[in-house]
Amino acid sequence: MTAEALKGHLDGLILAVLAAQPLHGYGVIESLRTGTDGKFDLPKGTVYPALHRLERAGLVDGTWSDETGRRRRTYSLTAAGKRRLGVERSSWREFSAAVGALLDEKKPCPTT
Repeated sequence: MTAEALKGHLDGLILAVLAAQPLHGYGVIESLRTGTDGKFDLPKGTVYPALHRLERAGLVDGTWSDETGRRRRTYSLTAAGKRRLGVERSSWREFSAAVGALLDEKKPCPTT
């Protein structure tokens, strides 16, 4: 799936991945890939700008570490990020139920 197809949902997906544990940028990319059985294999050029945007918005906190002899920025959810994730999840449930109501083959589409 392309980054374009995820427009409007990427921030929520990243927040959900970070809800499980703090991760560095590559860990976020890997979690998105493995958590979706490879369907969301997003490039660094998509994920890193989103992480920076979420950090500027106060939804994630980034800290530098040097555990392996290489500097990495590890991201974790802030309290505001946790609240936003709740909003994102609720919005997704509402959206997916509405789309499912129209696309579900078991239900007839309403006619006018």
